[in-house]
Amino acid sequence: MSAALRVGIAGLGAIGRAVLRKINQGGIPNIVLAGICVRDRAKAEAFLNEIGATAPILEIAELAERSDVVIECAPAAVLPAIAAPVLGAGKKLMVLSAGMLLSHPELLALAKEHGGQIIVPTGALIGFDAVSAAAEGAIQSVTMVTRKPVKGLIGAPYLTRNAIDIEGITEAKRVFQGSAREAAAGFPENVNVAAALSLAGIGPDRTTIEIWADPNVTRNIHRVTVEADSARFEMSIENVPSENPKTGRITALSAIAALRKMTAPLRVGT
Repeated sequence: MSAALRVGIAGLGAIGRAVLRKINQGGIPNIVLAGICVRDRAKAEAFLNEIGATAPILEIAELAERSDVVIECAPAAVLPAIAAPVLGAGKKLMVLSAGMLLSHPELLALAKEHGGQIIVPTGALIGFDAVSAAAEGAIQSVTMVTRKPVKGLIGAPYLTRNAIDIEGITEAKRVFQGSAREAAAGFPENVNVAAALSLAGIGPDRTTIEIWADPNVTRNIHRVTVEADSARFEMSIENVPSENPKTGRITALSAIAALRKMTAPLRVGT
């Protein structure tokens, strides 16, 4: 058996807690917890005590040094501060705030320069394998329509900047239509799936996104249509929100599944 993979967790919100709990339970073979990096140390210590975990709380540079892979589970705005020391140390970084990658191409350059790697798990969307495969040929178009409960979009910078008020609406309202790059900038905590989809396929400027605030739905709904020379396919998923309404429960499970693949004797999917 190869040496256990040392995993660090940066951020201890809904996703970080779910991943940490799974590792602490021994739920992922050949994985050990190297440590965590958080803003609120007291809150993190309380959670560690609650679940009986003994992970050290470290600064990001030390976490990068002690880990083989660091999982970014933090607010999108702090991704560059997490990524730089991890990638600079030539380590792997699993990114959940994928939208920030579109506005920070220097992180890709840093990974290439130092032999690090950025991993974007499937997250809240299905079909990345199909999109990636189609991109080896020619894709004509990728479109995505997202519908979210109102509370999952409140506070998004795009809505604030454009004075779009969605509180109290009684029917579905389209609040955005544009490219994945524009969506990632305007909704950095809400539609990381759009950025991830664009990175898997034809890029952020050719991937088209619609975002709807819908008071009549309780799940985060994503529908994707891909037109390519190899296939035409449609994908639809309805994600149950986590305790953080901006994020689906399946996002944390996707990170756990990606970790499991790193050490599993059988790996299914690209």
